[in-house]
Amino acid sequence: MPFRLLVPLGLLCSLPPPHLGAPGPDGSAPDPAHYRERVKAMFYHAYDSYLENAFPYDELRPLTCDGHDTWGSFSLTLIDALDTLLILGNVSEFQRVVEVLQDNLDFDIDVNASVFETNIRVVGGLLSAHLLSKKAGVEVEAGWPCSGPLLRMAEEAARKLLPAFQTPTGMPYGTVNLLHGVNPGETPVTCTAGIGTFIVEFATLSSLTGDPVFEDVARVALMRLWESRSDIGLVGNHIDVLTGKWVAQDAGIGAGVDSYFEYLVKGAILLQDKKLMAMFLEYNKAIRNYTRFDDWYLWVQMYKGTVSMPVFQSLEAYWPGLQSLIGDIDNAMRTFLNYYTVWKQFGGLPEFYNIPQGYTVEKREGYPLRPDQRSARPQA
Repeated sequence: MPFRLLVPLGLLCSLPPPHLGAPGPDGSAPDPAHYRERVKAMFYHAYDSYLENAFPYDELRPLTCDGHDTWGSFSLTLIDALDTLLILGNVSEFQRVVEVLQDNLDFDIDVNASVFETNIRVVGGLLSAHLLSKKAGVEVEAGWPCSGPLLRMAEEAARKLLPAFQTPTGMPYGTVNLLHGVNPGETPVTCTAGIGTFIVEFATLSSLTGDPVFEDVARVALMRLWESRSDIGLVGNHIDVLTGKWVAQDAGIGAGVDSYFEYLVKGAILLQDKKLMAMFLEYNKAIRNYTRFDDWYLWVQMYKGTVSMPVFQSLEAYWPGLQSLIGDIDNAMRTFLNYYTVWKQFGGLPEFYNIPQGYTVEKREGYPLRPDQRSARPQA
């Protein structure tokens, strides 16, 4: 499931010294325990700052030190933090947060929510914590892993998303009202990632609940995208889910497309599904043939293969990790090296980097500190 990291919230006030755990003057390798403590310190800096300044809102605004709702008024940072609390061994805080969510989390609200974000962050976050709980020493219900409060919350959230999939194509709308379903005036244009990023969470949910509807709708959406690819094997960026016609025809591996490819691979691994992996490998051939130049991946016109945007986007930083997952280590290293040169040039990854000019794109110089931008996003 998508890796959720709270370190970006650490912009608030100050972080622990960056030299903590750094190699000594003689170049000797530091004790890994130093790095573990560094990660813990960053996490708790972000987590404690959220609780103090932003709870019960979704996220912390680090400059104004207050909170705001961003994706549906779910106290989202608490859900994001659940699995990390267990990984860090903080069982008591995990149990406290579960109780808080049980008492306060409400999906019967008149809120327009992103179908994509609610799935990867709410459904995914709750499922991850649910599946980790027993291993972390939490007392679980009889019948676990097919029962439990976190699983029930995940199922409730996912059911609120199902009306979005009720389209002629089976590809979902991008936004759904949690109380009323899809609004009558909702745009039918959805990005590729917003259609193809459900199979991991939804298949897991179907397996745990015994209800096939979640995996079924996710597979239909994946297949409709697969059937909509161009004659040269590429998909575009945005598609009309009512007509199946491509609205934005730029093909690449970055924003608007990224996690579609990621979920084909991770879905194939999770479900041991050879068809999903075969689909990705076919895409990978087309991507190498039409978008790859000197180990960069450009944006091209999906029907012609002609370059439309010679840029690297920070949201493409997951790609070397995905290449590694399928065993393509040589290409992963080459891709990573290119991305690392950009990181070294600026001290971070700008949203857009013009490859021929070797510099940022005007008005897209920002660095929003997404987990994806930590140059080879960890693969769950």
